[in-house]
Amino acid sequence: MRKIVLASASPRRKELLTQLHLEFEVEPSEYLEAIDRKFSPVAVVRFLSQEKASAVASKHPDSLIIAADTIGVIDGQVIGKPESSADALKMLRRLSGRTHTVITGFTVLDTSTGRTITHTVKTEVTFHRLTKADIGAYVATGEWLDKAGAYAIQGRGAVLIQEIRGDYYNVVGLPLSALARALKKFGVDVL
Repeated sequence: MRKIVLASASPRRKELLTQLHLEFEVEPSEYLEAIDRKFSPVAVVRFLSQEKASAVASKHPDSLIIAADTIGVIDGQVIGKPESSADALKMLRRLSGRTHTVITGFTVLDTSTGRTITHTVKTEVTFHRLTKADIGAYVATGEWLDKAGAYAIQGRGAVLIQEIRGDYYNVVGLPLSALARALKKFGVDVL
């Protein structure tokens, strides 16, 4: 089997890819992310995943590179990572009682042929109506650090969520089902 490389520093993506029982290496992409507001959120995550894969490709000949980018969107605006606890409080107040969309773009790049598959997955996430005390208690956990939307659905943030429609793993950061289907097109079967 050819070498598989995950072009990500995300521990969550590493954990998720491990669930597919594939042998892989981790090579964080050094591509500097920048969101251009003139592009749609789908175009942004597709572009960023492609650029992250390309940034790692030259270091790994005859390999499959997997790269991804995940964002949240509410009211047509991208929800980023909070910069402070005050910013996390503000984000969670905005999400309270509402539905937002989590979009992940991922790219699989075959470095021996240059063939790429880029795909996007969307998941709708609805929050419970949160009290000020709920939000304050969650922010105090520190779990919001380095998390888009200021929550981790795979952690304590799960209690904030009323409902999801779509792929749970997409919200964590890597839509495993869609990724497995893409890998199969490169001859990698996870079953």
